[in-house]
Amino acid sequence: MSMTEAQVAAFCLSLPGAREDYKWGGVRVFSIAGNKMFALQNLRGDSLAFKVDKALFLGHVDRPGIHPAPYLARAQWIIMNTPYPLGPEELRGLLQRSHQLVVSKLPRRAQVGLWLEDRE
Repeated sequence: MSMTEAQVAAFCLSLPGAREDYKWGGVRVFSIAGNKMFALQNLRGDSLAFKVDKALFLGHVDRPGIHPAPYLARAQWIIMNTPYPLGPEELRGLLQRSHQLVVSKLPRRAQVGLWLEDRE
């Protein structure tokens, strides 16, 4: 059984420093550090997009129901429609990874408190 739109949103907002905003006339944006996006949800509830590891991007888009995200594929974003083709555990793991990929690109001082595990 796949996660619902509400479950995905609640999970995204549970990640350190996450906040939501609404942009582009119908897109729910999950971001950190002001404007650094890590996930997008269509307000119609029919699609979800997020960043994945560069080395794994092609493997993800080869899977049924997962496609390169329009305008964001060059930054290794994927998109999927509901019902999401991934189980809850895998989807939560990929959303966490998206969050952490974005954290890793922030200036060091902005990363404080945003890592899921302690870093030295």
